[in-house]
Amino acid sequence: MRLGTRSPNEFIQLLNGKNDLIQKSFLTKIADMTKMADVKVMLGDATVSEQKTFDPKLVMDYFQNIGKNLKDWSIQDVTISNNEDLRRIFLKFEIMEGNYLISGHVSIQFHVLLYYKPDQRVIDCQKELSEIIDMTKNKEEELSNNSDQYVLDKLKEMGYKDFDHQKLFEVFYENDEFREKVFSEIEEQSGVDFQKLSEKKTQLFNELDSLLVETYQTTPTLIDDSKLVTGEEGCLCTFDLEFVKNNTREGLFDPRKMSESAKDGIVKRLDEFTRIVN
Repeated sequence: MRLGTRSPNEFIQLLNGKNDLIQKSFLTKIADMTKMADVKVMLGDATVSEQKTFDPKLVMDYFQNIGKNLKDWSIQDVTISNNEDLRRIFLKFEIMEGNYLISGHVSIQFHVLLYYKPDQRVIDCQKELSEIIDMTKNKEEELSNNSDQYVLDKLKEMGYKDFDHQKLFEVFYENDEFREKVFSEIEEQSGVDFQKLSEKKTQLFNELDSLLVETYQTTPTLIDDSKLVTGEEGCLCTFDLEFVKNNTREGLFDPRKMSESAKDGIVKRLDEFTRIVN
């Protein structure tokens, strides 16, 4: 049974009221921790712009503090899920009261946007990459235009003079050692070390990656499980109450059959969480 679900039972209504109070306090905290601040970033075209972001570490610390203060509860570690541009920080916890299991879940979901740091090195790397890509493209076209004739000349030097072009190229591609030697000579004659250029290009891409900066965006609103799954921004704070019989959880049960000690224990746990969440 998800707390907050309508019920004619007075005890469940009492729990729903406490759940509502917890959610409001939780949302207030999340709204405060996700207040947006301006940060300067650089776009891909080297334009410097101001974007808004918040610090997810504040939420992470808040969730860890909740877990640390939940005495006697079974607590999972605070977890961050990473799905491309969508991230989620969440904490799950549970405790038995009599034959009833209280399960709690707090979570925040937000989007991640990537920019570059406003650093001159970003522009320099992009310029170097552009030059390497242009040079490589031009030289590859030049080699493509000249290499066929070079291969034919080399094969004829080796004595393959009376073969047609197709047969000559069959010989060329069947001889691995000769083929590698010819390609090496062609590259050497071009005056370009393609391997070195490739390594430099990889180095520049890695350097650009190191100059990336993340910004974070969310909406300070409560969402439910379905909206969480579909990737909506927001936060979630839920409690489920289940009857446990023979190690089997039952979400549907008759609250009129609950013992007073179980009821008192459940109320006590929710009151405890209310103090912790504030």
